[in-house]
Amino acid sequence: MDAKFDDLTPKQIVEKLDIYIIGQKKAKKSVAIALRNRTRRLKLSEDIREEIAPKNILMIGPTGVGKTEIARRLAKLCNAPFLKIEATKYTEVGYVGRDVESMVRDLTAVGYSMVKLEMQEAMKVNAQDKVEEALLDLLLPGSGKKKDSQKSANQAMLPLTIFGTDAAKAVEIDGTQPEPAAPHGEDMAVTREKFRQWLKEGKLEEKQVEVTVQKQQKMPAMEIFAGGNMEDIESTMQNITSMLTGARTKKKTVTVKEAREILLEEHLDKMIDPDKVADEARSRVEQMGIIFIDEIDKIAVSGSRGGGQDVSREGVQRDILPIVEGSTVNTKYGMVDTTHILFIAAGAFNLSKPSDLIPELQGRFPLRVELESLNADDFKKILLEPKNALTKQYAELLGTENVKIEFTDDAIERMSFIAADVNSKVENIGARRLHTIMETLLEDLSFEADERAGETVVITSEYVDQRLKNISQDQDLSKYIL
Repeated sequence: MDAKFDDLTPKQIVEKLDIYIIGQKKAKKSVAIALRNRTRRLKLSEDIREEIAPKNILMIGPTGVGKTEIARRLAKLCNAPFLKIEATKYTEVGYVGRDVESMVRDLTAVGYSMVKLEMQEAMKVNAQDKVEEALLDLLLPGSGKKKDSQKSANQAMLPLTIFGTDAAKAVEIDGTQPEPAAPHGEDMAVTREKFRQWLKEGKLEEKQVEVTVQKQQKMPAMEIFAGGNMEDIESTMQNITSMLTGARTKKKTVTVKEAREILLEEHLDKMIDPDKVADEARSRVEQMGIIFIDEIDKIAVSGSRGGGQDVSREGVQRDILPIVEGSTVNTKYGMVDTTHILFIAAGAFNLSKPSDLIPELQGRFPLRVELESLNADDFKKILLEPKNALTKQYAELLGTENVKIEFTDDAIERMSFIAADVNSKVENIGARRLHTIMETLLEDLSFEADERAGETVVITSEYVDQRLKNISQDQDLSKYIL
């Protein structure tokens, strides 16, 4: 695990979330404690560690208040396998669609990729030397291999070529050419060293070479088989195809710069033990994995139960239950135990209530956090304070056209008021309303930006009222509903 993350206290985790997310202290606090408990648990003795189950969280609140954003920032903050899924993607076993176990398989794939990248990064230095030798072999075919005397005698009659050109004449560096090199003996070694030096200095980056790459054959996902393990079916079909057709390769003409990336990836793949990666990935998923289930309210059954779609929704809940409780799921990387995976569910619950979930599933999410609706003060902070604040984003975008925009305090106040006012009178879409406000406000300026290069545009409250008069005066709000 990332030592820096392991050392973060709950208070520090909240501070990091505050950089991007305004308000919602309760939700941040609950998430921070849950994450900290993950690292605390790993420091316990094994017998106690196995008894401590994760405290799954159910976040309740209207759309656009930060539920999904908290999940996104958690994924970047913690060095652990993280998967965000939507409950509406899954169907009950027997219906057409994805089975719920696929979320565990997807999480394991995320963990595998994470571990593989870490191992590749650790081996990259060792692979660089092999890549350099491979590039020299492409630039000077045969120069790195020992030939018997007969072959050397035969090859002495042939010019060294790069795409049919004398190698000594093919590379021109700073207006000078290397002396003609013989394809054997000490002269070849000298030429190879010259090319090595040029490679290190980056003088051969645009020269073209021919590399052999493996063709990637991917079968389309066959989700028509309802209820089955589609990953296993797809893998089996790919194996059958490979057996029938054999490994296929193709030659590709690329620059040295591109060839370096291709060869580096190839060598790193050869250096890594897939079984070792899979073992570490499974362990990391089981001990530190996090699954964020969004839109869980969409599978809650409100009112009378039974009939049609409601049966499928309740079936999805029943299928999710054993995974959240703890079960073993078969993945292409081995069996994964879900007992200690942390589940965070979220939903607006506009048309249903958390109590509409089946009781067993409710019990598996003991921590419930209600996120608050955003007001004008929150919108003002969202426009100014986060690291990725909307005002900063639009200033950077228009800055690429050499147009500078400045927002006055009055303009920020006015936009915040309008956003809160619209949300109170039509559908409340939270902070997403600000995207509509900003796009409408800067629509003409963005359209004419190339003609206004060099200008500084000051956005005042009068400017805001003029551009948003349909909202502030006419109250014709229907066009602003997303």
